[in-house]
Amino acid sequence: MFRRTFWFTTGVAAGVWATTKVNRKLKQLTPESLAATAANKAIEAGHRLKDRAVGFALDVRDNMAQREAELEDALGLNADLELTPPRRLAAIENRNDPRYIETTTYPYNNSYNNRNEDH
Repeated sequence: MFRRTFWFTTGVAAGVWATTKVNRKLKQLTPESLAATAANKAIEAGHRLKDRAVGFALDVRDNMAQREAELEDALGLNADLELTPPRRLAAIENRNDPRYIETTTYPYNNSYNNRNEDH
């Protein structure tokens, strides 16, 4: 009698376990569940793609800055330019100061050579 009860209980437990597994798998295969799974995977893929794109952009920016520094060194653009005292003063001084004399004259300042004039 105990043997029959044992095997009956074991069969019931196996049946409950199998039914639970089958019901879980059926719920996973419903259209709503498949759509939710696909959406979650698409979101994860989007995040991975965004992270890779941001990493790539940062790498490009770092390499661009490095290459720009190399080119500036090669062309001597990083050297501090020191203006000679008269030019430095002329660049800094106020134009209204009587000591300031503008030495450049342009031919197009002449009213006879005004190209914007109607002919």
